[in-house]
Amino acid sequence: MTDATILGAGVAGLTVAHELVSRGLSVQVIDPAGPPGPKACSWWAGGMLAPFCEGETAPDPVSRLGLGAADWWQAAGACVTRAGTLVVALDRDRAELARFARRTDGHRTLDATALAALEPDLADRVSQALYVPDEAHLAPRAALDHLHQSLTVRGVRIAGQGRVTGRLIDCRGLAARDRLPELRGVRGEMAILRAPGIRLSRPVRLLHPRHPLYIVPRGDGVYMLGATQIESDGRGPATLRSVMELLGAAYALHPAWAEAEVLEIGADARPAFPDNLPRVLERDGRTHVNGLFRHGFLLAPALARMTADLLTTGALPELA
Repeated sequence: MTDATILGAGVAGLTVAHELVSRGLSVQVIDPAGPPGPKACSWWAGGMLAPFCEGETAPDPVSRLGLGAADWWQAAGACVTRAGTLVVALDRDRAELARFARRTDGHRTLDATALAALEPDLADRVSQALYVPDEAHLAPRAALDHLHQSLTVRGVRIAGQGRVTGRLIDCRGLAARDRLPELRGVRGEMAILRAPGIRLSRPVRLLHPRHPLYIVPRGDGVYMLGATQIESDGRGPATLRSVMELLGAAYALHPAWAEAEVLEIGADARPAFPDNLPRVLERDGRTHVNGLFRHGFLLAPALARMTADLLTTGALPELA
């Protein structure tokens, strides 16, 4: 017997499991796909813990609740890099940078000299940037693997099937549409490149009217480039058009990307509610934790805390 059974071993399910176990509850996790891997939507995430930058388009709770994400992940033992975020635009798109600055907080403007001091490889590529010092990033696959190993040490196993005991917590993402028909899929595509000729120390967001891009360093010359945002629940391979847009935007920022090795191209569909805010809600005798949209690693800790508060104290979640 356990206090809770969690369905789904993606970022939502594992953060909820970690939070419950940390508060003394016994937990089991059931996922037909087993431990985190390529079949999990969160396997393809960027891992940017960027509450200020997300405020450009996201509703207020995303930025506010995301402020504690880096601390949560670090306390959980994941490797968190706190080097901030750099937001840039090509000179022809300088209006995009001004628009972004008006819609966000927590940044300061860098001229070409200050930008070159932070990221020398971007010197002479852009003449102005925004620096957001209080943001962070992590490697999603390493973070998921760490949570899995940490839970294993504490006696929590991830099984392909099993008998449900205790409170049932549904963290199945898009698979939960059998009970949450209002969920929709938002497709994202990404590429992982090895570019030894490029040296970046922090995530870089390239603003563009049609093809915005973010570049996240993974270490050892490896970078994640993402991501498209398409209203579709298709989970098949990335399209040629999307890959060309990603790589073309990167090349426009720095021609050295043309020599990068393409290690991996992936795609998946993120679960989202109509307002793009996640939920912890009770329905049909189970607690649903879902709708993380493009904010999986940023908002999963906050939803895990809300879920644990609901189970341990009965406190109603803010997002329900």
